[in-house]
Amino acid sequence: MNFANLAAGDAVFVDANTLTYHFEPHARWGPACTQLLQQIELQQLIGYTSSHVVGEVSHRLMTIEAHKLLRWQIAGIGNRLRANPTEVRKLGLFRTAVEKLVQSKLQILMVTPALLAAGVALGQQLGLLTNDALIAAVMQAHGLTKIASSDTDFDRIPGITRYAPQ
Repeated sequence: MNFANLAAGDAVFVDANTLTYHFEPHARWGPACTQLLQQIELQQLIGYTSSHVVGEVSHRLMTIEAHKLLRWQIAGIGNRLRANPTEVRKLGLFRTAVEKLVQSKLQILMVTPALLAAGVALGQQLGLLTNDALIAAVMQAHGLTKIASSDTDFDRIPGITRYAPQ
């Protein structure tokens, strides 16, 4: 299934990779991700994400921008940014992206302590990484069954249907 298979009015959870491919346009998947977010803005689709996904996107965009602007290698870039706060202050793409998300029609769901515990348990049960397990817990808590993501790990989660960019 891909984004084109989503029907008008569908509720869809938007994963970090979809948002990242929109803000830092991916040559292959960027246009489809941008189109999906436009459909959410036009309220043709009902879009959701979570606070932890927005944080994940922000961090990823920060590292991508540092790689490009500062010409740093991706490997170990988080530690290098941590050690160079002056360089972090030069970065802005991540902040602009977060501001746009907060002002968009995308509904940002909060991760509560109960959802955190449910996500950790679900992750262990299904063999998922923590952020993906948290997404599954948030989706289950809000009755969401569709996710826009290129991450095939979501294919292992019962009750969730993944829609890929292409």
